[in-house]
Amino acid sequence: MAALAMLSGCTSSGATTTGTLTWVPPDRREKAVAIVGATLTGEQLDVASYRGKVVVVNVWGSWCGPCRKEAPALEAAYRKLKPQGVVFLGINTRDDDVALAKAYQSKFSVTYPSVVDAGGQVLLGLRGAVSPSTVPTTLVLGTQGRIAARVTSTVDESTVEGLVADVIAGRSTAGKPAVSGS
Repeated sequence: MAALAMLSGCTSSGATTTGTLTWVPPDRREKAVAIVGATLTGEQLDVASYRGKVVVVNVWGSWCGPCRKEAPALEAAYRKLKPQGVVFLGINTRDDDVALAKAYQSKFSVTYPSVVDAGGQVLLGLRGAVSPSTVPTTLVLGTQGRIAARVTSTVDESTVEGLVADVIAGRSTAGKPAVSGS
């Protein structure tokens, strides 16, 4: 279904890196992730409140070129998948000024919420799953809040839609064996 190989993204140094897709079959998924914090609008959000739904989590920064490239695709996927009950959540990282993050969301017409993570505490809670130096990163969480898929670089609309379809169907991506993730 969703096939993906090499991608590019930002590192904390601003260098380009190569990213990959990691798929975790249902019987190998670790514990549910914890994402808790204030959104860009100041509301408290806890990803645990989305249990029972598939959740797409995108780690981004307003300073990240590849994040800017994928933002319209993520919003398009969100609009398409929202009627199916799929939830999208951003994690805005390393933007010390919330105004920059809000301007980014406005410029790219992003309508799903993002948790503010200027100090890196949210990403610290995702240690082992998301490297703070690999932005963008996109996670797809299954209905139990456990990571089913991770893309450590830019994604396009069809990739997100395919990964979500695979998670909903409970199958391995493209029928291939799962890649063990860190």
